[in-house]
Formats: sequence, structure tokens, C-alpha cells
Amino acid sequence: MSYENLLLEQPAPGVLCLTVNRPKALNALNAATLAELTQAINGVAADPAARVLLITGAGDKAFVAGADIAAMREMTEAQARTFSQTGMAVMHALEALPLPVIALVNGYALGGGCELAMACDWIIASERAVFGQPEVNLGIPPGFGGTQRLLRRVGTARALELVTTGRQVKADEALRIGLATQVVAPEALMACGLSVAGTIAAKGPLAVRDAKRAVQQGQSLSLAEGCALETEVFAAAFGTADQREGMAAFLAKRTPQFHGR
Repeated sequence: MSYENLLLEQPAPGVLCLTVNRPKALNALNAATLAELTQAINGVAADPAARVLLITGAGDKAFVAGADIAAMREMTEAQARTFSQTGMAVMHALEALPLPVIALVNGYALGGGCELAMACDWIIASERAVFGQPEVNLGIPPGFGGTQRLLRRVGTARALELVTTGRQVKADEALRIGLATQVVAPEALMACGLSVAGTIAAKGPLAVRDAKRAVQQGQSLSLAEGCALETEVFAAAFGTADQREGMAAFLAKRTPQFHGR
């Protein structure tokens, strides 16, 4: 499917790369882009060959600089509620993908851009990355999940400090506080993402899917409940061809050939 504001490519087997492609607007999220993101995410979810999704922004200035402020300026309260609900639905759909999703952030990831990055499973940042939830400078709070996902990544106090001051966070600090998991040179960002994605794509896809599900669902469970969930997904894996292939390959000292069944 072709998009006006996105590019969806397959740079390697099992690896998809979704690029927000509005560089003249610093890849800002307007209603049309959110609608296309919904379509693209649904398409990835329906693709049985997809193993990993990378998300990035076009150009070297911004991942996504935020939501489109010009389009937001005259919104009524009802329109703002609908806009927030639309953005929230996109972030929830991205987060719910059964495959790992990695944000590759170069340049500004502010407001909706930071929220999009945090809806991914983890973030690899370039040395030029800048994160922030600066909505208070506009007289509004975050509206696409920023208050909630930020506190889950960096803790309540740090999240409150960032969303109430609007302070921007550079790559080194993002790594230190747990917002990013890795920082690389800008020219190495895509190669790093593809390397990590390739490593994951070579693993058992059902095992990767269930490991992600256990981690995500475990966040809202007690330790005992989370461990019970892990036992269930562990046991279920022993009913798959991938488990038999993986263990046979290990014992035979050969590379496994997984097929996701």
C-alpha cells in the first residue's frame, strides 16, 4: 500500500521499516498522518512474515517534532477530545503489535513524537536525538499517552519534572534515565537498528511473540500472576514445531530454521 505521509519498506527478510515522511513539517503528526499510521500498523499486524518493525522519521532534523500545532490551534474541546482519542488509539495499536517494535530516533522527538517513540518497545537514539514533552509551553498537557508512558519508563518524579517544565532531554541523558536503551552516531543509527532487528528476526517468532506478551502483560500483574503467565507460555511453546526445530538444531550444532508454527 502506498501512503502520502509514510513509507513502509522491507529492508531485510522479516524486517519492516516504517518512516514518517513529512520532513518539511519535521514529520509532525496531523490527522492524515495518524490515519495512515493506523492503516500501516494494521497492515503490519496482518503480515505473517513480519518479525520486527523499525519506526523512524525522514530527514536528519526530526524523528517526529510533535503534533501539528497549526491544525490544533482552533480546536474546540470536543475536537481536542477526538484528536486525543485518535492519537491514543494509534499508540495503543502500535504497542499491541505482537512483534518487537524499535524506534530509531534522530533529531527531535517532542510531544507526539516522544509519545510515538515511547509506544515502541524500546528506543535506539542517535547522538543528535532530543526528547521532550513540551506541551505545557502551549498551555496544554500531553494528549497521546505521554504522561503515562513516560512515568513507566523513567519513574513518577522524573516524569513529573519533565512534563511540568517542558524541559528537553538530549541523547546522553535519555540513556542515563532509561528513556533510550542505546545511543549511536547518527550515521550508524539505521545500521544499528537493522542489526538488532536481524538478530531478532532469526529467532523463533512464536517464542519472541510470547516473550513480548509475557513482559507486557506482566507489568500489570503481581509477581505470582506474572510467573504463572510465564509458565503457560513456556509450556505452550512445547506444542510447536519451532520448539522441536530449535532444540534439534542446538543438539546438532546447526542453525535453526524457524517457520512460526
